[in-house]
Amino acid sequence: MAAVPGVMALLTLQRSVTLQHSFFGLIPIPLASTCFPTRLFSAAKESTESKSPVNPENESLLENLNLMGVDVRMARQRQPGVLRKAFTNEQGLAQFLQGKGASRKVIASIISRYPRAITRSIEHLEQRWQLWRNIFKTDAEIVSIVDRSPESFFRSSDNDNLEKNIAYLVSLGLNTKDLHRLLTTAPRTFSNSLALNKQMVEFLEDICIELGGCNPEQFAKTVITRNLYILIRSTKRVKTNIDNLRASLKLKDSELLALLQSHGAEILDLSNEYLKKNFNSLEEKMTALGCRKADVKKLIISYPMILYIGPDTLSSKLDCLLKGGITIKQILEKPKVLDYSTQNITGRLKELRRVGYDFQKNGINILDSSRKRFDAKIEKLSASPDELM
Repeated sequence: MAAVPGVMALLTLQRSVTLQHSFFGLIPIPLASTCFPTRLFSAAKESTESKSPVNPENESLLENLNLMGVDVRMARQRQPGVLRKAFTNEQGLAQFLQGKGASRKVIASIISRYPRAITRSIEHLEQRWQLWRNIFKTDAEIVSIVDRSPESFFRSSDNDNLEKNIAYLVSLGLNTKDLHRLLTTAPRTFSNSLALNKQMVEFLEDICIELGGCNPEQFAKTVITRNLYILIRSTKRVKTNIDNLRASLKLKDSELLALLQSHGAEILDLSNEYLKKNFNSLEEKMTALGCRKADVKKLIISYPMILYIGPDTLSSKLDCLLKGGITIKQILEKPKVLDYSTQNITGRLKELRRVGYDFQKNGINILDSSRKRFDAKIEKLSASPDELM
């Protein structure tokens, strides 16, 4: 693992002024009588006026942020209290991030969207960065995530909690690849308190035991790796979704356990209302198309992700497929064709009609293929129509 370059917590006044110019083109200012480097930590200007009930914004900080290209209006809307702090570390943060490869534009965007980032010390930043580097191979990967979700890196100031969460997740059997996916997809997992993460894991283990499972630890690990958002949802939400699935599909314990250990885990993070609404709409649509409740049950068990699709979108996809000459029976047998957008389905059906493709003879597997494979198949069919026979 490459060593993380050390950064001094406090720089000298002379170096601070020089770095200001080299990183952001700021105009050097006279040295101030403070123990913090000028403009490395912004100090609020003293006022001889009487204090108002709410502290005024730090004018020196506002000036700094404007010069750095920060959207001050956005920062004020997001976390207004930060702009009233007497001491901040915007220049230290900027120098630290630029040392990791972040551009001036990225740094300004991070501060605009999550102003609290400028309250973190260099020591804290170094320690947290090193913890992340235990999971990621390069600084560039971390910069990319922090740019996309500043909150994931700066939300918590508790590095000990982060370290404990990483150790706990590893103890569950999650490997570096799993942790990488968690930090990339659901970074708030690591800002949770350790107790909160343990609560969800223990809840999942209890569900496994309740349903007759023999390996609760493996069950919890499977659910987490299949649904990376599960640890940032409440146990109440997950329990309600499990209960609704059991009741709506009239599942036996063994059937429910099997569902949750497979693709069923992927829908447990949905809001209770959304899941219930989508189930009711699906049942109504399928009934209108002549399907039985047993067909709906089979469809959801084989393809739980169908409950992710909103009612209007699902109806549009089904209508599109049926108008294209595909039967509801074929859709039930190959529901993954619903993974694709209505626009994608429409385009593929049009190309297949052009080459005279017969879904009743050849099936619908061709619709569930990558763009590259689909195009290659169309080209082949165009050149050799006999293959359609």
